[in-house]
Amino acid sequence: MNVNIESSWNEQLKEEFSEPYFNRLADFVKTEFKNEICYPKGTEVFAAFDYCTFEDVKVVIIGQDPYHGPGQANGLCFSVANNIQTPPSLINIFKEIETDIGVPFPSTGNLERWAKQGVLLLNATLTVRANQAGSHQNKGWEQFTDKVIQIISEKKNKVVFLLWGGYAKKKGAKINKSKHCVLTSGHPSPLSANRGYWFGNKHFSQTNSYLLETNQTPIKW
Repeated sequence: MNVNIESSWNEQLKEEFSEPYFNRLADFVKTEFKNEICYPKGTEVFAAFDYCTFEDVKVVIIGQDPYHGPGQANGLCFSVANNIQTPPSLINIFKEIETDIGVPFPSTGNLERWAKQGVLLLNATLTVRANQAGSHQNKGWEQFTDKVIQIISEKKNKVVFLLWGGYAKKKGAKINKSKHCVLTSGHPSPLSANRGYWFGNKHFSQTNSYLLETNQTPIKW
C-alpha cells in the first residue's frame, strides 16, 4: 500500500508496507481515526521519519506510546507540541541534560530540534486513542517499529541507541552492539527516576563523546 512517509524511509520500508499485518494495521488505524479521537493527528503519525531521514540517523531514542492528552503528541517520542506543558518524564530528561552538559531547561518540550539533527524519536506504537494509554498496542505497530530498528542496526554503522526502561531495553535487545553504541538506564518517568534509576546516567555527554570519536557532529541537546 502507499504510505505517506519520507522518501528515504519509504525506500527502506516499502516491502514492509505490503505485508498483510501492515494492511490490517492500516485498516485498524483508519477506522479508529474515523470513529474516535486519536493522537497524534494523521499528518504527524510518521513525523519521526519525516524530520529525520534514514541517511541522517545517528541517534535513536525508543519510547512506548504517544501521549494521549489533548494537543500533546506530535509524532516524536517524549516530545510535545509547542505551548503544551512539559510532561514529567520530559522534565526529568531536561534536568539530566542540565546536570550532565549544562544546557539550561528549554522553553518548549517540542523536540523537533533534536530530530532535525539526526535523532530518531521512535515510539514503539505510533498512534493512540484519546485518554486511553496503550489502546493501539498489539495491533501491528510494534512489528513495524521492530523492523525499523532492525534495518538501522543492519544497514547503518556507529549509531547511538538510547534505551530507557525495561520496555526499550527489550525492544532494542537485537541491536548489533559490535558496530553501534547502546546506552541503557532506567526510564525518566518520576517513578523510576525518583528511585535512582535515571538521574546521573550521563547519556547526553556519552552520546556526544561517541559521535565525536566516530567523526560525527555532536547533538545540540
